[in-house]
Amino acid sequence: MKKFHQRPNTFVSHVHLIVEELQKSLSFYQGVLGFQILDRTRSSISMTLNGKDALVTLEQPVDVLPKEPRRSGLYHYAILLPDRKELAKVIQHFIDIKYPLQGLSDHLVSEALYLADPDGNGMEIYVDRPSESWEWIGEQVTMATEQVDLHSLLSEANEEKFTGLPSDSIMGHIHLHVSDLSRAAEFYMDGLGFKVVYQISNQALFISSGGYHHHIGLNIWNGKNIQEPSRNSVGLKYFTIVFADEKTRDGAIKNLELLGYPVNEYIAVDPSGNHIRLTVAMD
Repeated sequence: MKKFHQRPNTFVSHVHLIVEELQKSLSFYQGVLGFQILDRTRSSISMTLNGKDALVTLEQPVDVLPKEPRRSGLYHYAILLPDRKELAKVIQHFIDIKYPLQGLSDHLVSEALYLADPDGNGMEIYVDRPSESWEWIGEQVTMATEQVDLHSLLSEANEEKFTGLPSDSIMGHIHLHVSDLSRAAEFYMDGLGFKVVYQISNQALFISSGGYHHHIGLNIWNGKNIQEPSRNSVGLKYFTIVFADEKTRDGAIKNLELLGYPVNEYIAVDPSGNHIRLTVAMD
């Protein structure tokens, strides 16, 4: 599962979200999903599943604004579970507590559950099918959105109860609303080095490194030329991309700067205003 989320690949490891009420968000992430507090300040909480790596950081700015519709930013971030049984336990858990869900999809390469946190930040919780079973046509992976066999999936739980997301869950990918697909492609492909592995006409691109089905999704489903969110509005503050080493990161930074995208203190900003922290894999 983790081979696509370690060096030499480039991947997403963490999201930093702005929320309206920190305690309300904590009740969801800790009480409903089983995250643990890794670090806490007066205005932010870093959440972990394995006790050492932050997957999600929640921040409540003093001048926080409600989530704004039809802006660029987060469509969803996705937590990748280790196996199908864990996804079954999560789904049954949400059914039991009657938490509102947004959908279930079989994408051929994966099976996924969709929902939102209390602030409307989109989430996906999913499990990959074995990569050996993914169908590739040239450099394009075959994906779809089909109905999940819910009976088959729930039977995987074998009546085991959900006790929290497993500690070896990781950040699988992120999916972003962008304002212009061609400019986003230039930034993420020519700049950061990702490759397109799946495309939905002129509406969405799915990009990855190392042959994954996608580390990042990009879409214009909120409209073309949409505005970026106001400062401190609920949503994505930034996400973290991990490079294999400093040489690879420095090369990506040089590419971005040649394209006209300055990088300051390892923070890059894509053409739609999405902020990305550029880091290096740790041993």
